[in-house]
Amino acid sequence: MSQNDTKKGNGDVFSSPDRDGFIHRAFMRGAGHSAAAIRRRPVIGICNSFSELNPCNAGLRDLGQSVKQGVIAAGGFPLEFPTISLAEPFIRPSTLYLRNLMAIDVEEMITSSPIDAVVLLGGCDKTVPAQLMGAISAGKPAVLVTAGPRATGRLHGEPLTIDDLWTLSDRRRAGDLDDAEWEAIEGSIVPGVGTCNVLGTAVTMAVIAETLGMSLPGSSLLPATSGARAALAEETGRRVVELARGGRTPADFVTPAALENAFRVLCAISGSTNAVIHLEAIAGRIGHRIGIRSMDEWSRATPVLAQVRPSGPHLLEDLEEAGGLPAVLKELQPLLHTDALAGTGETWAQILDRVTRQDHPALRSAKDPVFTSGGLALLHGTLAPAGAVLKRSAADPRLWRHRGPAVVFDGVADLNARIDDPALGITEDSVLVLRGAGPVGGPGMPEVGQLPIPRRLLHQGVTDMVRVSDARMSGTATGTVVLHVAPEAAEGGPLALVRDGDPIVLDAGDGRLDLDVDPAELSRRTPAPAAPAPRRGYAALYRRHITQAPEGCDFDFLTATAEPSVDSPPADRF
Repeated sequence: MSQNDTKKGNGDVFSSPDRDGFIHRAFMRGAGHSAAAIRRRPVIGICNSFSELNPCNAGLRDLGQSVKQGVIAAGGFPLEFPTISLAEPFIRPSTLYLRNLMAIDVEEMITSSPIDAVVLLGGCDKTVPAQLMGAISAGKPAVLVTAGPRATGRLHGEPLTIDDLWTLSDRRRAGDLDDAEWEAIEGSIVPGVGTCNVLGTAVTMAVIAETLGMSLPGSSLLPATSGARAALAEETGRRVVELARGGRTPADFVTPAALENAFRVLCAISGSTNAVIHLEAIAGRIGHRIGIRSMDEWSRATPVLAQVRPSGPHLLEDLEEAGGLPAVLKELQPLLHTDALAGTGETWAQILDRVTRQDHPALRSAKDPVFTSGGLALLHGTLAPAGAVLKRSAADPRLWRHRGPAVVFDGVADLNARIDDPALGITEDSVLVLRGAGPVGGPGMPEVGQLPIPRRLLHQGVTDMVRVSDARMSGTATGTVVLHVAPEAAEGGPLALVRDGDPIVLDAGDGRLDLDVDPAELSRRTPAPAAPAPRRGYAALYRRHITQAPEGCDFDFLTATAEPSVDSPPADRF
């Protein structure tokens, strides 16, 4: 093996006349590549998160072949390599716990391998942000192909999408669904490969990647198994060869202006709250901090336009029929930095000049929005000094302003043990509080923030309550759910001091989340002792270096060094 320059960082070594070049070519020829193919330039890595333990990404094996066809057609030499893959249904304690590990894997494979550029293949919730974070830090030309949403299921002649799970689960708990019906739902709700077929986290992050210019325009919503997505993958293979020859890297696309565009799109489509954390982590990789002050200002000035599940009646395919992301951007154009680059290398202004608005109920116009502003409420107050998030567009408007007594659960086990206890003193006006489920306490902020409605209240017809936690929730979920409360309880945040009966005040309009308890009383309370820190392995690394939700839950040593801008102060300066 070569002992010299083991991180050359580009494909020059494959054509080099020295010993290193000889060794690289010899091993490639042993793998079945011809001498002529090996000397093709540029060398393109295909970073594939395909895994049989990740059904959402199962289609990426075939898409990788389409990418290779495009690379070869454009004169490049494609070499595919794997990374770890994070499947939302299977990974415990949460995929966010391992997102940064995957980002490290992606970054190191890109920087350590003799490639000129890379195509990222990802899909399920945390694979896309992990790949973006790793590629930004690696600094080589990169472009992303997402897995695409799976087909819509059908049951009794009606559409069945993954967000239906929450309502159906409540009906099962209430005794309204028998075993046979539950079995039929199990066999129908995930009808094929691909990511969740609603505006959950996976599709939201695909849309964000497209907005950032890291994917080709119009790519986000193409169905997972469609010919259109395969053709898109091939076109991406051709595009990455152009990027390699032109030298543009993710830093040319992922700029502060592009990040603002992405956040406004998040608000306009009523996308997943998880994207707030991922956008902040992505920003940190370019040395930028967005901060909840800027997010709050942008949300208040951005209309909600999409009416797509889980925040509306229409299907994801309806939004694609309405024109997909380019149509959303066309409506938002006066609010956007259209000089930001799209995935083709053109500016978004040039792209949008060619976009024609399609009238469709899934996408309202900016003149007739679903909500004029505030799809996401960025909260702060005595219960969340460093911030919290509420997806206001998915909450019951009557609960946007609410005051109620806390009912506190210490961790998921406590929640599961007591939520349906008939003796639990709880009414529909109560505020359900879950703590110990943040970045440290979870660990990894599991998606448990959408606390279930107690069975007794379900029987009374209650469908929504105010819920507050330091956890996350699935992008497929809805409800008046306050998430990402920071600092989290495990790090000494006020959430650790809440007791049953304490009044909690939510005002989504004013962006407030307060614990209405005398500070003198709080000073007399003692939080539960912290769990001992892990002493070895990834768990120890994670515990020592994980940041809080307002900083994106990245590792502190992975963010780029830069002073925060005046316009985008960190959340702790709110």
